[in-house]
Amino acid sequence: MTSTRHRPTVAVVDAGAIARNTARLRTAAGDGAHVCAVVKADGYGHGLVTAARAALAGGATWLAVALVEEGEALRAAGVDAPVLVLSEPPPAAAGALLAARLTPTVYRPEFLTALEDAHAAADPDAAPVAVHVKLDTGMTRVGVAPADRDALLARLATSERLDVEGVQTHLARADELDVPTTAEQLARFRAGLDAVRDVGLTPRLVHVANSAATLHHTPAWRAAVAAVPDAAPLVRTGIALYGLDAGPQVTAAAHGLEPALRLVSAVSHVRHVDAGTPVSYGHRWSAPAAGWLATVPIGYADGVPRGLTGRLDVLHRGRRRPVVGTVTMDQVLVWCGDDEPAHGDEVVLLGTQAGPEGEGRIGLEEWAERLDTITYELATGISARVPRVVVGADQADAAAPAAQDPEPSRASGEGR
Repeated sequence: MTSTRHRPTVAVVDAGAIARNTARLRTAAGDGAHVCAVVKADGYGHGLVTAARAALAGGATWLAVALVEEGEALRAAGVDAPVLVLSEPPPAAAGALLAARLTPTVYRPEFLTALEDAHAAADPDAAPVAVHVKLDTGMTRVGVAPADRDALLARLATSERLDVEGVQTHLARADELDVPTTAEQLARFRAGLDAVRDVGLTPRLVHVANSAATLHHTPAWRAAVAAVPDAAPLVRTGIALYGLDAGPQVTAAAHGLEPALRLVSAVSHVRHVDAGTPVSYGHRWSAPAAGWLATVPIGYADGVPRGLTGRLDVLHRGRRRPVVGTVTMDQVLVWCGDDEPAHGDEVVLLGTQAGPEGEGRIGLEEWAERLDTITYELATGISARVPRVVVGADQADAAAPAAQDPEPSRASGEGR
């Protein structure tokens, strides 16, 4: 893809909103808590480096990614903050992880061996690598299983090359406020932290809370992490950084979080049609009366799901208008009725637009509800062929706190 834009379709990313959301989440997490901004999957579709820099400006002290490659991209962009890789990569990637100064999550003996070998090969005299051990407390995805926990912790306690800087787990249902699962997982995590202390490990960071837990379960998770009184609590916030709902019961707006992305395009073609004129693939819709159609150059190849056919609205001149006919790969059709659109008129698929009757808004949560999915999937589905235009970078800098809590001491720069 070239840097020259010939199409009006863009995703406008508000770095200032991400920074302000980070600051709000830091406050929600409570005194002494650190924020680890999850910027995997290209910053949930908002741009990896843009999201990382904005979150750091808003007070995050850590970043988290899913892939070693994502961490390498942050380093190549000059981002020097601690970066946690949330899951173990293949053992062969241990050397690349250390070379990029990334902090590994660990839970398998095979990966511990790979890290030790890579560390020894790079510098036999280097200080130990800082690692974060992941305990599985009920997510049953990755992490050391309860039956294998004590053996892994004993192995870590005797390793001369690995230093347990952090202990973590992941909550499966924190966005569901009326289920007992979160309390059960926190109890298991506390027991795991007791086991960590029993083998003589002294982590400096303990983390369990995702976005939903940060916003709704703070007393409960803080009570659990208090099992290691000398460790600082860390929260790993992802979806909330971007001002999106973590679930139907955990809405961003209720906590003052701002959507950080607008998806906009413009009218590229205008046509007046007669009543009964069928349009688009499959002729699934026909004009109910004579009126105006606007073609907009955006489609499912850009991240507008084809499943929204017949269920998608846009904003045009501040008014909601229906997208009619099948959502196609590159274009959608908007029914304007008696209101003749003009070539170049702005069309908003996600975000706000001012109009004669006030400001209209379409949120990603609306798409998620209509598709019976989650905001995460849709945000990360906005494709790379949609340019990201960053605004509010100066506001992100202004959102930086006057003073941040000091970062917990690290045993080595290797694990960063």
